[in-house]
Amino acid sequence: MSHRRYRYSLYLMLAPFLLGVALLVVIPAGLSLGLAFTSYDGLTAPTWNELANFRFLAQDTLFRTAVINSLLFVVLTVPLRTLITLGLALLLARPRRGIGFYRAAVYLPTVVPSVAYALIWLWILNPSYGPLNLLLDSAALPTPAWLVDPRTALPAIALTALFQLGEGFVVLIAGLQEIPDSYYEMAALDGAGRWVVLQQIILPLLAPWLMLIIIRDLIVSVQSSFTPALLMTGGGPYYATLFLPLLIYQTAFDRFRFGEGAAMTLFVFVGVGLMILLTNRLFGGWGYDESV
Repeated sequence: MSHRRYRYSLYLMLAPFLLGVALLVVIPAGLSLGLAFTSYDGLTAPTWNELANFRFLAQDTLFRTAVINSLLFVVLTVPLRTLITLGLALLLARPRRGIGFYRAAVYLPTVVPSVAYALIWLWILNPSYGPLNLLLDSAALPTPAWLVDPRTALPAIALTALFQLGEGFVVLIAGLQEIPDSYYEMAALDGAGRWVVLQQIILPLLAPWLMLIIIRDLIVSVQSSFTPALLMTGGGPYYATLFLPLLIYQTAFDRFRFGEGAAMTLFVFVGVGLMILLTNRLFGGWGYDESV
């Protein structure tokens, strides 16, 4: 009876979260799936048009540009975010003086609202009076017109994403703390150096945690490009920062083509799913090995 009561208490605690997921994720996703096969302008009743929206997207040059830009953004941000997060977690995993301050400093950019964060970077990257270019100029280095030049606009947007590492940082800190100290002690007795410990002990045992943050970053990187692209560049210059979330927003809410916007959303869902499966294949599984 106590075990059953414990399970019921868990379900009760999960109920608000599951209700929120159903109302805010599952139901809208189901509606978007249906709208992807219709022609709908938000004013008249939707009409079934089968695969017409997808045929249009296959011929739309803006859609292809947004897909390429989104893939470039993911390729630039996900590996770098993972490496930086892992490096910071390794550096700040052990207790030491002031460790709480350093960990809080790493986490702080993550809690800044996305709009405020984009506006801060809009000031930092200003080519005339932004602190980044002033610093580069003082070092006699080139001062790019970050958000005005099509060659640097997308890397500049990607740069802004490299500082919001809080969730992954916390996950890896927790993963490192789960590694028993006896493993390090045995490695020290065997005379293993730091690189050997990292390669043979830390990375294999952290594999499930690394897989978790990579999957999260794949999902977040696709959708997190919306706010900076909207506020900092508007998708320009010359569509250099036109990402799929921004194009979906413009198609659905500026042009009232909700069917095409829903088709793009379905494409994003499928594309992210395929990237996750590809990552699974590259890692040889979900990162967990009973033999470790």
